[in-house]
Amino acid sequence: MKLNLERPIVFFDLETTGINIAKDRVVEISILKVHPNGNKELKTWLVNPEMEIPKEASDIHGITNEKVVTEPTFKELAPQITKMIAGCDLAGFNSNRFDIPLLAEEMLRSGIDFSMENRKAIDVQTIFHKKEQRNLSAGYKFYCNKDLENAHSAEADTVATYEILLAQIERYEDLENDVAKLSEFSHHTGRADFAGFILKDDNGEPIFSFGKYKGQKVLDVLKRDRGYYNWIQNADFPLYTKKVLKEIKEGKYAKKSDKEYSLEDLQNKFNQKL
Repeated sequence: MKLNLERPIVFFDLETTGINIAKDRVVEISILKVHPNGNKELKTWLVNPEMEIPKEASDIHGITNEKVVTEPTFKELAPQITKMIAGCDLAGFNSNRFDIPLLAEEMLRSGIDFSMENRKAIDVQTIFHKKEQRNLSAGYKFYCNKDLENAHSAEADTVATYEILLAQIERYEDLENDVAKLSEFSHHTGRADFAGFILKDDNGEPIFSFGKYKGQKVLDVLKRDRGYYNWIQNADFPLYTKKVLKEIKEGKYAKKSDKEYSLEDLQNKFNQKL
């Protein structure tokens, strides 16, 4: 089995200090780049998060403060990662709800203008849950008849995710071996930003999903209450949310279809990978 690709696709997984997109940091990243000709590149980095790794997180992925103290920071690794994923579609397990949003935060924090425009994103977990309602370890056993050793190792999870997607395509006749179709199937609908603070109405217009202006069009609110924009930009919102809001304010936001822009609310990644 081989993925039908028109351009490279990157499977990746992040291990982190926690599950708060705006505040938590990457401690390990693994990238599997699959080329249209079937060639693959696999790279894994430990990352100094420049903050304490809580014991609760270390208990899950096994990465302690001592292991990463001499490792490069994400900002130092960002140019290599950017180069590796340039011109690639993205894929992962729970990636639409966690890994891609957190990757975007780390990139923006490093001064790199990360964007999902012109990229497709396949969330293997969403396909899995729609088809079987299980988690990564169960999915690896179900689809590949293998036990997932070293679960919560970014590299093991990344390779397992790639193998599961190939098995899913083989198993389901209605699941097309096409990145655009797989991206469409693995997405959820209705979001303009990753975290879901800005949704889209039935006409694709951005609306706020929270606070005193919940359900109101973003542009209308910004015209009436100019201070609201400044409040969000200075408050503890994800950087990508702030970026989308800035694009809307400056008229640079292009209305996307749900298939291109949608991502669910963040859920507990670690529990889903047990």
